[in-house]
Amino acid sequence: MQRIGIIGVGLLGSAVASRLLAKGFQVSGYDTRHAQLAALQGQGLAPAASPADAVAGANAVFTILPTPDVVEQVWLAAGGLLESAPGAAVLMQMSTISPPLVRRLGEAAHAQGRKFLDTPISGTSTMVARGECAIFVGGDRTVADTVWPAFEAIASKTVHVGPVGAATVTKLAANLVGGLNTIALAEALVLGAKAGVAPSVLLDALRQSPVGSRMMDSRGRQMVERHFEPFIRLDLFMKDFRLMLEEGGRVGAPLPLTSVAHQLCMATSAAGHGGEDLSAVITTLEYLAGMRPEESRS
Repeated sequence: MQRIGIIGVGLLGSAVASRLLAKGFQVSGYDTRHAQLAALQGQGLAPAASPADAVAGANAVFTILPTPDVVEQVWLAAGGLLESAPGAAVLMQMSTISPPLVRRLGEAAHAQGRKFLDTPISGTSTMVARGECAIFVGGDRTVADTVWPAFEAIASKTVHVGPVGAATVTKLAANLVGGLNTIALAEALVLGAKAGVAPSVLLDALRQSPVGSRMMDSRGRQMVERHFEPFIRLDLFMKDFRLMLEEGGRVGAPLPLTSVAHQLCMATSAAGHGGEDLSAVITTLEYLAGMRPEESRS
């Protein structure tokens, strides 16, 4: 398995493509934003004019798309991936979508005799670019073994978690933990600032304590330095919180902390920070605390 087609080369898709290219895979890619393709051509990416062009001749295909609606359109619309991809290719869905939708994609693929895997990736685009991420795999393990070298090229850990749908549930659970950790850190930094402890001092102390984490190294630094370049855009993470709440409602699992996090993200997005990183939620907490801008930088 050498040639891989990628549909969607945004922040995450670009990182995945870079990892595969660096490991010697032939990669073709498609994105509606041509600048995303041009940025990867120097690394060897073959730009495609359409999704069908991206997957022509591919042994494996990843879709890494921003929303469930776009995923559904790319996979199931007339002339979509299930009609245009080579019959022998392994088709993999890597976006964060709902478990019912990924199961529907798997059923549609199975009905056509196609090989399908549920393969969401856990980690920010920066982590993926460094290979410090995990891939959760749902589906036939024998099929997964045929594309395992691609997983190893992308991620430091790959975990087969069960049938189609199980990996997407696992990804939502991972994002739940990561999102709540980010918001908990934002609350802690606001508490410290209001009590007179400089955010940079508090963050350094927390990083060296038992509660230290990679998230503190990335999003904590963003909060302290007031630079919210997106590892993942807040609006996209808000979509993830919504998917968690929908799945919780579907299976009967109450998610009270996730509900509050979703509301905080909505308020932060409404204030104009939707295109920034999830870490920008600290601005809403500072506003609720009545903090002046200079207090958040002291």
